[in-house]
Amino acid sequence: MNKELARELISAGVHFGHGVSRRNPKMDPYIFGKRGMIHIINVKETLKGLLIAKKLLARVVSEGKDVVFVGTKRQCQDAIQSEAVRCGMPYVTNRWLGGMLTNWKTI
Repeated sequence: MNKELARELISAGVHFGHGVSRRNPKMDPYIFGKRGMIHIINVKETLKGLLIAKKLLARVVSEGKDVVFVGTKRQCQDAIQSEAVRCGMPYVTNRWLGGMLTNWKTI
């Protein structure tokens, strides 16, 4: 399954990162290499992170807690909305004010 998922990630283009000029040293463990002026993200590290997130989400949902689906970019708004509705979870697909999820006193 992991090899299939890795192939799907690569075909979706998730391995293309930021331009080399926008590099942050903290990204180094997650960068596979450089092609032209674009960093190539290490898909193995991405896959590890996705599997950890999957376990965490399964645990949270099994405890009866909610998960907020967030996707404000145009490309993902429809997918976020349809999957959140399918799961019966709350979602946000429009840009919100900064601090909306963390500044409860002001909200």
